[in-house]
Amino acid sequence: MFFLQFRMGLLVAFLFAILYAVVVVFGTSMGVGNFYFYLIISFVMMFIQFMVGPKMVEWSMRVRYVKREEYPGLYAMVEDQAQRAGIPMPRVCVAAVGIPNAFAFGRGRGDGRVCVSEGIMKLLNDEELKAVIGHEITHIKNRDVVTITMLSVIPILMYRLAWHLMWFGGRRGRDNSSGAMLGLIAFLFYFITNLLVLYASRIREYFADRGSIELGNRPSAMATALYKLVYGSARTGKDAIRNVEGLKAFFVNDPSRALNEIRELRDLDLDNSGTIDMAELSVLRGQELKMSFGDRMMEMMSTHPNMLKRIKHLSQLS
Repeated sequence: MFFLQFRMGLLVAFLFAILYAVVVVFGTSMGVGNFYFYLIISFVMMFIQFMVGPKMVEWSMRVRYVKREEYPGLYAMVEDQAQRAGIPMPRVCVAAVGIPNAFAFGRGRGDGRVCVSEGIMKLLNDEELKAVIGHEITHIKNRDVVTITMLSVIPILMYRLAWHLMWFGGRRGRDNSSGAMLGLIAFLFYFITNLLVLYASRIREYFADRGSIELGNRPSAMATALYKLVYGSARTGKDAIRNVEGLKAFFVNDPSRALNEIRELRDLDLDNSGTIDMAELSVLRGQELKMSFGDRMMEMMSTHPNMLKRIKHLSQLS
């Protein structure tokens, strides 16, 4: 856990160091007023996203808030995991979509919402679903939705700055070629910072997986849930996955990668039981993972870690 925390802390510090350097260098080169204008616009966009984001999620995922008497088992799972995590009871909701998944959203611990899809409740048993809920509760506990929202403003700023410089140049009277060069440099910063934000998103998934185990769930239950979610997502129609493309960063796994992940996971279930038990996790723990260059590149561009790496990480937890 310390290594994960160290990496996340170092990453946040590095991203804001890049932002500070850009303020100094580009602010001097193109005129501080213009730069601060785009900085303010980016933070305003982040604030709007932060405030209206929950409503957008509710609308996109057809979320319905439920009461204890409607889903007593689901409500009890969320309540138990929230008490173990020491956070206020989140609102419980169900998404009227067939794609099997779950997610947490809201503006912080006091505004947390845990949502499961109708598809995931049909796919997982109670122990597996509880492990997934523990994963989502950990997201709320760690406030990592807010962290990612704050970090995402940096590549947004880089993109807008690059667009302005390449089309309008820098300070009035400056050579247009110099403005275009600065714009290309800003675009390079956009690409780099976007990759770093994706890396931060992947780290938070490892945090949440570990957090679920710390809340009392078995590693094999979480591993089996991930295993089943991959196969469930692969059976889902492309149109259904396309409809949730913009929200997949919230999900437990990335449904758009399911077909590729099946190939990696097919040898984990040694007894063909449809689950990943502790014995099978022990076998995986002793193996060395070998990822192809294509798999590494795909992971770099993804909001979620490589699924086989995630399950191996779970195999190392007790």
